[in-house]
Amino acid sequence: MDVRQFPALSPGQVDAETVLLRDDGTFPNNDRLPVLVYARGLELPPFDASLAVAALFNQHLWRGCWVSGVYSYPHYHSTAHEALGVVSGSARLRLGGKAGTRIGVRPGDLLILPAGVAHECLSASGDFAVVGAYPAGQRPDLCTGAVGERPGADRNIDRVPLPAQDPLYGASGPIHRCWRE
Repeated sequence: MDVRQFPALSPGQVDAETVLLRDDGTFPNNDRLPVLVYARGLELPPFDASLAVAALFNQHLWRGCWVSGVYSYPHYHSTAHEALGVVSGSARLRLGGKAGTRIGVRPGDLLILPAGVAHECLSASGDFAVVGAYPAGQRPDLCTGAVGERPGADRNIDRVPLPAQDPLYGASGPIHRCWRE
C-alpha cells in the first residue's frame, strides 16, 4: 500500500493521558516511559480512514504500517515502541498484564505503547480495526512472557531509542514532554 499518495490528517487538539505500568514479574512493562492515550485525537475522514492514519504516521516517521486488530493474548515488543490508531469499531484492551489497566477504545483513539508494555484485546466489536506503526528504524519482535525471554528482553528495552517524532503531532507532540530519558 502506498500511503504517501493520501493527504495527512489534521490532528485534533488533545493532550495525552499517561499510564505508567511497572514490571509485574512476567511482563517488563516500562517504568520509565508511560503509555500515552490520545482519546479521540485522530480526526478520521468518512472514508479510507486506515489509509489516512497510515499517511499521518508515515509523515511523522512512524513506519511499517499495518491494519488489523490487537492479539487476544498478552504480548509485548522489546525492540520497538508501537502506535495504535483505532479506525473502526470498539474494543476493551488490557495493558500491563493480568493485573494491568483495562481501557476502552473507539474510533479516533490513539495509543502509544513504549517498548516492553504488555497489551491484549479482551473483547472487540466485529468491525474493530487499528492502524499500527513503529518509529522509523525500529523493528518489533513478539514476546509473550514465556520463560527464558528475560533478561534478554529487558536489555533490548533499555536500548530502544526514543522516537524522533510524535505519531500524531510530529516534532512538537506530547511524546517529547512525557518521554524523557
